[in-house]
This record gives sequence, C-alpha cells and structure tokens, in this order.
Amino acid sequence: MKTRDRIVHASLELFNLNGEPGITTNHIAAHLGMSPGNLYYHFRNKEDIIRSIFDLYQQHLEKGFQPYENKQVDMALLMGYFDALFYTLWQFRFMYANLVIILGRDEELKQKYLGIQQQVLARSSNILQQLKKDKVLDIADDEITPLADTIRMIAGFWISNQLTYSGAANITKSSLYEGLLRVLMLFKAYSTSDSFETFKHLEQHYRTLALEDDQ
Repeated sequence: MKTRDRIVHASLELFNLNGEPGITTNHIAAHLGMSPGNLYYHFRNKEDIIRSIFDLYQQHLEKGFQPYENKQVDMALLMGYFDALFYTLWQFRFMYANLVIILGRDEELKQKYLGIQQQVLARSSNILQQLKKDKVLDIADDEITPLADTIRMIAGFWISNQLTYSGAANITKSSLYEGLLRVLMLFKAYSTSDSFETFKHLEQHYRTLALEDDQ
C-alpha cells in the first residue's frame, strides 16, 4: 500500500476509534511510525486527509449502490444493498457523528458532500424504481424519490441521533443494525404480497446480528 493510502486508512481508523476532534496529524504520524514531516509531504493538514477519506466514501457509495440489471431479485441481491448501507455507516461512523462540524469548517468539502448526496439520491431512486418494476415494491411513482430521500435521512442522521438520545459514548455495530432495521420497516410497508416474506426474513437476519453483537 502506498504511503498516502496508509495515512488515509490509518486516519480513518483513529477517527472512528477515538473521534475526529481529538486526533491530530501528530497522532496519525506516531500511529504509523513516521515523522510529522513525512506525513506533511503527502498531506498539508488534517482537513486534506479528511477530504481524501470522503473520496473513499464516495467510491464505496458508487460501488455498493449500483442499480441492478438483468438480475433476479432475491434475498441475496437485497441483502447486498443492506450490507453496503451497514458498511457505509460503520466504516465512516466518525463522519456521520460529526458531520455538521466537519462540513461547517470546510465549504469545499460541504459542496462535495452535497453533490455526493444528490448522486446517492438519484441512484437510490433508480433502484427503487427497478424494484417497483419487478413487483418487489408497491409504491406510486411520485413517492419513489421521497422514499429514497427518507432512507438517506435515516442513514445520515442515525448515528448522531443515537449519540444524542441513547447516552452511549460510542457507536456499536448493534446500534447500527437497529438503524438498518428502521430502514427495513419502510421496505416492509411498501412491500408487495410476494416480497413481504423476503423482507421479514431480512429483518430476522439483521435482528439476529444485532443480538449477537450485544453478547
């Protein structure tokens, strides 16, 4: 792995474990066993590193939420989307926990993030439209984009909501599975008679994972 990539991934790990505000470039350099000067050769400051982490975030979203084509809609395909959503929340949890603060101090990054979210909304709407066409969802055409946006809002603010109302100091995988189950509630509400059982099985699957993580 290139040094620049090592810095990005180490920073992401430290931000997730300890929170972004308390981690400095000196902490990152020490974690990697390199001098601060070597780190500054690759990144001007911490904000520069965070922008690169957002690039990783964008790449994951593009890979994980591609509309499916010429594929059978089964539990495995749907689980792939829900697993991708869980991975996004877990892998970038520091970002969701401090999103307003991070974007508030970097206007360039804020505009980048807003652009990413518009892409996510369009991609998600396309997926929901396909699911309607394949009789997995029973939903009016004019409700598809609002549903996609509601899912985006739940995912985007679930972590900050948990940190605010649960009293927890850290986010656990179990708490993220609970957020995933809230999204599944929406899919069950719009499911067809043929797909309802599939969503129930998915619900049980993620409920089991949530309980296992608690143990």
